[in-house]
Amino acid sequence: MNETTRLPPLRERFFRRERRSAQAARRFTAETLAGWGLAGTELADDVLLCVSELVTNAVIHGVPPGRQLRLFLRYDTRTLAVEVHDSGPGVPHIVRDDRGEGGRGLLLVAALSDKWGVRERELGKAVWCEWCRSDG
Repeated sequence: MNETTRLPPLRERFFRRERRSAQAARRFTAETLAGWGLAGTELADDVLLCVSELVTNAVIHGVPPGRQLRLFLRYDTRTLAVEVHDSGPGVPHIVRDDRGEGGRGLLLVAALSDKWGVRERELGKAVWCEWCRSDG
């Protein structure tokens, strides 16, 4: 992609319920961030890690068999937002238990992003996080 190519401020993609979807979502996000001129920034590193965590959580806990998840990325030069939609039940929450290896993904999302949350949908939920840039 050359420097004059600019991606639209909203990008979305569906991913299957499989572990390699986190890697595919991370690659899609990296390409999108590069198209927005954000590649190689600390913000990009944080966004990539949060996308990995949210997609992994959706694959493991939120996407029923035979369904997909949907990743939305939005950027308006001031706010960068990530949303992962799935059709599974339940509301994710931060786990503060050091006894297990898993369960701390949302703790990372909360630490790395400016805001995060969960929004109910007609079917399932959307887990989101965002960063507000003062230099945009």
